[in-house]
Amino acid sequence: MQVLPTRLAGPVLIEPRVHPDSRGFFHETFRRDTWAAAGVDADFVQDNHSRSARGVVRGMHFQIGAGQAKLVRCARGAIVDVVVDIRRQSPTFGEWEAFELDDERLLQLYVPVGFAHGFCVLSEVADVVYKCSSYYDPELERGIRFDDPAVGIAWPEGLELHPSPRDTAAPTLAEIAGELPF
Repeated sequence: MQVLPTRLAGPVLIEPRVHPDSRGFFHETFRRDTWAAAGVDADFVQDNHSRSARGVVRGMHFQIGAGQAKLVRCARGAIVDVVVDIRRQSPTFGEWEAFELDDERLLQLYVPVGFAHGFCVLSEVADVVYKCSSYYDPELERGIRFDDPAVGIAWPEGLELHPSPRDTAAPTLAEIAGELPF
């Protein structure tokens, strides 16, 4: 396994060791001791799986309270996975970074507490699987607009985006910045 560089401090991008042969491949998707050595030392309590069509945007989501870290991978297809730093005291507050995750390279992204997370599907269909460090709680779920002009995420050009009504109606980062616990 190799840790790849990220621009923002906090997220960890991992390239796993994949063992291919004529039948397909094998790789470990999670191993606590190896991931901890790479800086991913979260106690994951829930696994989620979403399937989405081309152009679907999910995000930008986070949980307040103790927060929620995620370990994200794309098991089928390809996505652009995006994180936004929402830690108010961070020198990179409001900045974003994107990573292409797909079923070829099998990269995984650790999204720590204090980052909003979302993705956009590039392939015809994508299965996104992720571990969470806290249980989903609708009372703690929050989000910021996926197209907040002040954040300026550069979603893929030429792709018709399909966000949910909830994600379209989410507030901007500036509108909720004073309420963030991070």
